[in-house]
Amino acid sequence: MSQITVYTDGSSRGNPGPGGYGVVLMFGQHRKELSQGYRKTTNNRMELLAVIVALESIKRPELPVVIHSDSQYVINSIEKGWLWGWVKKGFKGKKNADLWQRFIPAYKRVNDVKLKWVKGHAGIPENERADELATLAADHPPHLIDAGFEQEANTLL
Repeated sequence: MSQITVYTDGSSRGNPGPGGYGVVLMFGQHRKELSQGYRKTTNNRMELLAVIVALESIKRPELPVVIHSDSQYVINSIEKGWLWGWVKKGFKGKKNADLWQRFIPAYKRVNDVKLKWVKGHAGIPENERADELATLAADHPPHLIDAGFEQEANTLL
């Protein structure tokens, strides 16, 4: 059976600062690229949002999916089970809870998801393209508002 292969990346110019995500989805001869910029966010949020958007955009959730990310934050949170501990504690004191709560149904919707860490800027063409999409989105308006980040930031002040 064929699989869907995905490369994701997030970028933030400053942390926080303008940011963006990039996604490259591939299935057989099909390829789709997605990206979006935000006026103020963090790198971790964009890394996670890239994975979420990738999962949400999969049209054949019955197929196995392999997602490549250079974010140890994202990969470890899922693969080491940290996320499920945060769920049990109601995300108390956890940053990015809004995105993790959006991630869970997207992740569960796809039948078979594997996450693989890849070294960033290591010459892997699709990873380099995801990075390019993310940085272009961060650098070029129009930017959306990352309401979850801005609301979380306001509660910390």
